[in-house]
Amino acid sequence: MGDWLQLIQCVPNFSEGRDDETLSALAGAARSVPGVALVDFSADPDHHRSVYTLLGPPEPTLEAIKKMAYLAVERIDLAQHQGVHPRIGALDVLPFVPYGETPLDVAVQLAHAAGEWLAETLQLPVFLYEAAARSSHRVNLAAFRNMGWEKLSKLSLTGEWAPDFGPDRLHPSAGAAAVGARNPLVAFNVELATSSVEVARKVAARVREKGGGLVGVKALGLPVEGRGCVQVSLNITRPGDVPLYRVVELIRLEAARHGVSLAGSELIGAIRLEELLEVARYYLGLHGLRREQVLDLWAAALPTERSDRDGEIER
Repeated sequence: MGDWLQLIQCVPNFSEGRDDETLSALAGAARSVPGVALVDFSADPDHHRSVYTLLGPPEPTLEAIKKMAYLAVERIDLAQHQGVHPRIGALDVLPFVPYGETPLDVAVQLAHAAGEWLAETLQLPVFLYEAAARSSHRVNLAAFRNMGWEKLSKLSLTGEWAPDFGPDRLHPSAGAAAVGARNPLVAFNVELATSSVEVARKVAARVREKGGGLVGVKALGLPVEGRGCVQVSLNITRPGDVPLYRVVELIRLEAARHGVSLAGSELIGAIRLEELLEVARYYLGLHGLRREQVLDLWAAALPTERSDRDGEIER
């Protein structure tokens, strides 16, 4: 786990999308650890949720997560939380994702280490999911996370609901945490030009794999009152098999059955270049488009030079 040649992407989701001071503090905690890059973060007041994307070697990335988790438990109170997105905790979801040639096993080890730390240090019940799961009924995050804070807080966390780490009751303000290891996915929302959440739910049901839609696609229909529309909120868990354009076009087709058009879309977190190139190949008809034709990649690979105050060159 200490190999600095390996890189891990970590995408913590917090149940806070409105308090700028807390959002900035979380970003500052991520940036405070040398070697860790805060690639992206976004917040949505309707979801009342924020998503941060970190990239770094395993050990420093875990250290950054610890700093962020401390802040989340200190500042976020689920008992006062109202948002349209399902959630079970202040630090709601914590996936570790291998980057490049890093094996998935490294992400699994990190998830277990993070889960144990969250339980012992912050007294959070922790549920392991996806590749980090220790039982088959925990592999699918939605199996327990979609119950939400309200329902889970009424259950005894024993037997089937016993956490993998931590106490048998929710933290009074910070709830629980879902910690996992998984392969890359694309988190993507498509907005529909209607205020009918029922239409969004019907479209989501036809798009997601569980309803007979596209393989590896998870979808929810949610209201977005702040924008005067609704959205189909998506996780595309097998982007190599189901390109982004196929998901968008199926949503467009299903929405049209209800006389509704698409109003826009948003990317949550980061995306890989190949996934964007595949979209460009489809919509622009550039079937032979290669990553070597992206000028910015060449620029990023070049050595950089700048002069300091004494006129010496720093590399």
